[in-house]
Amino acid sequence: MALEQKDVETIERVIYKNGDDIAVSIGRSFERLEERIDAAESRIYSRLSDVEDKIEASRQDIADELSEVKAEVRDFVRFRENAQQE
Repeated sequence: MALEQKDVETIERVIYKNGDDIAVSIGRSFERLEERIDAAESRIYSRLSDVEDKIEASRQDIADELSEVKAEVRDFVRFRENAQQE
């Protein structure tokens, strides 16, 4: 079932008459899309910030643990040296 010429002309007339409304509708749709993209971007940056904070906290915890292990090893070495000298 093909469109007849009068059908095409009717569609063109409707589009022409409603062109402004269509343009406004499309513009609003783009604005809403932009708002959604901005919100998603904000959430992504927030989550990345949380991940960075967790990584930094973990790094600090590991550094603290390593410092404690180093201190224990040094104490052990001193203890052993003192025991050998006696």
